[in-house]
Amino acid sequence: MGSLFQNLAVADVHQCLFRNIVSLRESEDLFDDLSDDEADQQIALSFEMNTKPSWYVSNNPIIDRPFEESTWNDAVEYPFREWAQSRFSDGTYGVWYGSDSLETTLHETVFHWTKFLDDSDFLDESVSIQRKVYTVQCDAALLDFRPHVDEHPALIHSTDYSFSHQIGSRIKREGHPGLVTISARCEGENFAIFNASVLSNPHQECYLTYRKSENEINVERRPGEIVLVISLH
Repeated sequence: MGSLFQNLAVADVHQCLFRNIVSLRESEDLFDDLSDDEADQQIALSFEMNTKPSWYVSNNPIIDRPFEESTWNDAVEYPFREWAQSRFSDGTYGVWYGSDSLETTLHETVFHWTKFLDDSDFLDESVSIQRKVYTVQCDAALLDFRPHVDEHPALIHSTDYSFSHQIGSRIKREGHPGLVTISARCEGENFAIFNASVLSNPHQECYLTYRKSENEINVERRPGEIVLVISLH
């Protein structure tokens, strides 16, 4: 791994990245099952708003905060609070992932969703999931692993993340803001961000629905409007 870092260059990145997360097309009332009384539901909602930590500070908090904080939490902050194992994290720290295009996020997230279905014995059933895509501005000097993928194919191994965990641990320990590399699922590029301060200006791009149909996944932007079909074989 040392020889890899000796030959790294830095990519000066100033672009919008695509972030693809699980989300409902229509929001649900999370407190309607606690009481039929709307006043009780409002008390529960107010308690949640007053006790949850604030991760976003708006210049116009009275007007903007409820909306901007929600967008910031969804599009940026969540992986830095809820640590999980991933390609460049062993689960002891958070990493935010974005892609260069909508299509790249589709290939990445379809792979992980179908792996979840397979592990849960749902792969032979007709199921669906709803998702939301954000664009998030990234301004950072990122370690550029793209020219080194051929020499170090373990960087984009389909399932074995042991090598990339070593890279992620070093980047986290040394305080680098992140990296850019080739996607393991398609010809696109992925960005792994270790410092939320280099991300800004999240905007909702679209809603998506993934539907499993026989041996393929149909990605719909609107009901019946298929934007991509990904084969499971």
